[in-house]
Amino acid sequence: MIQFYMKFFDVLFPVNLGPLTYRCDDELSRHIKPGMIVSAPLKNRISHGIVVAESQGIPSVSVKDIKQVMSDVPILSDTLINLLRWMSTYYITEQGLVLKNMIPKETFVEVRQRKRKIPSPFSTFGKEREGYPFHGIDIEADIVSCIDASVKKHVFRTFLFHAPSSAYEGALLRAVLTNVEGAIILVPEVSLIHHLFLFLDETFGDCICLFHSGLSRGKKKEAIARILSGHARIVLGTRSAIFTPVKKVSLIAVLQEQSNSYKQENPPCYNGRDIAVKRGYLEKATVLLSSICPSVESLYNCGKGKYNLLRPAGAIKRPKINIINMRIEKLLKPYVTKSVIDASKRHIRNEKKVMFVMNRRGYATVLQCMDCSHKEECPHCGVSLVFHKHDMSLKCHYCGHKLARLPQYCDVCKGFNIQLLGAGTQRVKEDIEEMIGVKTLRIDSDRLRKKADEEGLIGDLLGSDYRILVGTKLMTRRLTASEKVSMAAILNTDQLLNIPDFRSAERAFQEILIIADKIEPYGELYIQTRMPENSLYSYLKAYNYSAFLKEELQRRKSLHYPPYSKLALVKFISKKDVTREVSDVQKTIEKDVMILGPSHVRAREYHEIKSLLKSASQEKLHSGVKRFLEFFKDSKDIRIKVDIDPLSI
Repeated sequence: MIQFYMKFFDVLFPVNLGPLTYRCDDELSRHIKPGMIVSAPLKNRISHGIVVAESQGIPSVSVKDIKQVMSDVPILSDTLINLLRWMSTYYITEQGLVLKNMIPKETFVEVRQRKRKIPSPFSTFGKEREGYPFHGIDIEADIVSCIDASVKKHVFRTFLFHAPSSAYEGALLRAVLTNVEGAIILVPEVSLIHHLFLFLDETFGDCICLFHSGLSRGKKKEAIARILSGHARIVLGTRSAIFTPVKKVSLIAVLQEQSNSYKQENPPCYNGRDIAVKRGYLEKATVLLSSICPSVESLYNCGKGKYNLLRPAGAIKRPKINIINMRIEKLLKPYVTKSVIDASKRHIRNEKKVMFVMNRRGYATVLQCMDCSHKEECPHCGVSLVFHKHDMSLKCHYCGHKLARLPQYCDVCKGFNIQLLGAGTQRVKEDIEEMIGVKTLRIDSDRLRKKADEEGLIGDLLGSDYRILVGTKLMTRRLTASEKVSMAAILNTDQLLNIPDFRSAERAFQEILIIADKIEPYGELYIQTRMPENSLYSYLKAYNYSAFLKEELQRRKSLHYPPYSKLALVKFISKKDVTREVSDVQKTIEKDVMILGPSHVRAREYHEIKSLLKSASQEKLHSGVKRFLEFFKDSKDIRIKVDIDPLSI
């Protein structure tokens, strides 16, 4: 009689569950290693999952069988499996949901090790070589040698490079990539990959592999295969590229590390920058964070000795920053001063380009009755509807609610004296063309709805037809360092500071320096404000980020905000108002955890209740969050979203 031996494995599926135990006969188990894809029954269907470990002991309940091994090689290394488990614990979410974010769904199809060389997945970029922003920059040898020494030692170490410009970031990156075995490079947005890839491709060619959300399903699968085969040792991509199975990772680089784009909004609400540091620790690799305006938390970590701060010794020429007091300056329009218009005319006469930044899209931001002061608001969000002139509609920029036509009279007093007030990018473009008499290009999310729109935009930017650019911060992120303007004006700067968030001053400083980075070294930046006495503006004029940081840290310490505490934002979304129940749970959480809220917002047919937890102890913070989850675990009509280390509160 032939005796069959059985082994048991823990399998994780890309769904909101933890690992499940399955049985496997001796013959099939010989081919299974942790990290491999297998097929097994899940909820009355055959699904694909990842083996995360061999089970210890024999389960006391009956288990189902693994049906088939779907990959020749592990898709996840032991390091990535450990990272997955850590993320599940830290972000308080099921391991299966973490897996869903780590591996693209295209990978859960048969992946075989290929012996032939796989074609590069970036052929769609072409090989054009015009307009590189990174050439001609001399990187200080001491900075490169410091990073190289760390890479060669194969030990975990994190550097924060305070770059003088975004072009300097790219130039340093290429210099330190020369001697690495395997590397992962993160950039915050897909639009920033193109020029950086072309620059790196000159040196590293087919060693580079792209991985980001803009790739087709086939390209993503192909990219994973190239990485697993070892043909690609350098991965360039956005947030999710941090999970790619690069072999022998010796360097992880995060460009523009301060960017909010590294933060995922849906559970698990991870920060790609923080995961890069954690993976570097697990891989015993060097981590290079870089930015022209680093985050307060990263600079604080340098002060505490967790990170090593690097900055060039030599000074560089930067645009002159002019602070314009709108309370005393002559206004040509409610949102623009004569000084700014006169300066822009001067630059245009010198055949230069000028950029106007207005972080409001649309035509007018408020439709108001001048008799009773009633404002037309979104019935779901309670915010003012924005008028869009191209289709004569009023829209909510939060939930998308739309009125197809302008009201003829006031809903409250029935009067006809209603006016469009405020300005968005559409009105600014129209007014600027009238005042200066020069063709103007508008760049905002209304203008860039399709990929073809963006491709056409790049051609417009590189051409000479447009002397004036008008747009939101989306525009400043689409411009590369080779597409600099001679002058820029920020028209509604105070809006950046009026956001009810403890990070508003930091973000304002960062946004303004990003705009300054798009200006020629001998150019000018005009900042319009009604509160020029704010200390932020004096720090900006002197490019004195160190002094700003010192003041900002003092303020945050007094308010018990990061980096002096940890935050967790818990949202409850339900068709019924559960504010009372949330308040009752808050009373049971220990006093070492400070709680702000609950706050209540009605959005369409749903209620959204938020509680913000603060504590110096990560353990106590997690304990407080778990109190909520335990209390509402049987409430199927309530959806709970947990955001650890939220960037927006």
